[in-house]
Amino acid sequence: MTFRVVFRRPAKSEFEEEAAWYCERGPGLGDEFVREIEQAIASAAAAPQRYPVVFGDVRRTVARRFPFAVYFRVRSGALVILAVFDGRRNPTIWRRRV
Repeated sequence: MTFRVVFRRPAKSEFEEEAAWYCERGPGLGDEFVREIEQAIASAAAAPQRYPVVFGDVRRTVARRFPFAVYFRVRSGALVILAVFDGRRNPTIWRRRV
C-alpha cells in the first residue's frame, strides 16, 4: 500500500526554497534536486517502516546526491512530510515542529 503524501506548510516552503536555490546554481540542478527529493518521498510512501525512527514517531529518509533528509510520520493513511531539511543545519529547528 502506498500512502498519500501530505506536506506541512514549513516543509513545502523549505522544499520550494531549496529547489529555487539550486535552480540559481546551475542549469538543470533545481530539477535534479526536485526529482531526488520526490524519489525519496515516493520510496518512503511505498514502505515507511523501512526508514529509521529518529525522534518520537518521526522517521527519516536521506537523499543520495544532495545533503538533505526528509522527515515524516505516518498519520491516518498519509505520509506527513514535516521537513525537507539540509543535513548541515541544526536539527532542533525541525524538531520544534513535532
